[in-house]
Amino acid sequence: MAVTLMHPEGLPKIDLYGQVSVATGSRLVSVAGQVSWDAEQNTVGAGDLAAQIEQCYRNVATGLEAAGATFDDVARLTVYVVDWTPDLMPVFLEGMERVAKALGKAPTPPIAVIGVAALDIPDHLVEIEATALVD
Repeated sequence: MAVTLMHPEGLPKIDLYGQVSVATGSRLVSVAGQVSWDAEQNTVGAGDLAAQIEQCYRNVATGLEAAGATFDDVARLTVYVVDWTPDLMPVFLEGMERVAKALGKAPTPPIAVIGVAALDIPDHLVEIEATALVD
């Protein structure tokens, strides 16, 4: 595993993600922003943020696997959410719980959740991109 997650003293301990990742691999893997499309470009979970988060993470996992990586190799995630407000956090966490069950482990690298006005099409509520390092 090329990435070690840390929770340094003096920073808040947040179970959802590590505050710091230290990457030591030799191959950089970038997974483009993934929306809630299935392989045929059908939107999964139209109008359902939790379902879209789950599908986005599944798509990221597929991209990582194609490059010989897993979520254990991810150094950073960036999540873009349409009309994000803090009251959406429970729905966000529900989507994370779903994907943790599906993958057998919650993706917990450092993460930025960024509110945006819109994504590529109106049905898409969330987009997730990943950066990983592989030995």
